[in-house]
Amino acid sequence: MANNRQYRSKTLFVGTRGVKEYRSSIPVWVNESDTVLEIGCEWGTTTTIIAERAAAVIGTDVSHTVIERARERHPHIRFETLDAFDVRAALELDEDFTKIYIDMSGISGYRSLLDLIALLNSYAAVLRPEAIVVKSGALKDFASRCMAFGDDGARHDRALEDG
Repeated sequence: MANNRQYRSKTLFVGTRGVKEYRSSIPVWVNESDTVLEIGCEWGTTTTIIAERAAAVIGTDVSHTVIERARERHPHIRFETLDAFDVRAALELDEDFTKIYIDMSGISGYRSLLDLIALLNSYAAVLRPEAIVVKSGALKDFASRCMAFGDDGARHDRALEDG
């Protein structure tokens, strides 16, 4: 049973739709003091954009071949092979990540929404970043239709207030 003593994550979850929006979030969410983990970096293009703004970044992907290509293209950036669902392996990277970026095409659809939410909560609980930015139109759409019910019992809804 849920109660006030259970673990509550302070991690913010930011949903983006498409690569353009995912990348345009970087100047808003990443600053020069951040250490960033990118999950699903593929060839490292977004990782290099993050590297321009962050103190440190590690790009990861499940494919060893993809990681080797990213290392060849961007030798000044750290890339590691990582299965996104192995949160323990991410912990073993031995960094205090302040931000996490996730671009996993296979987990972006509505059928995978529960898996994505579980993954986000796992990273929030284990790595405790300030924010996780994820490329998922399904999550962004779902979140846009959510609202928190106030502790005071009041329904907080702008549409109702606007009349």
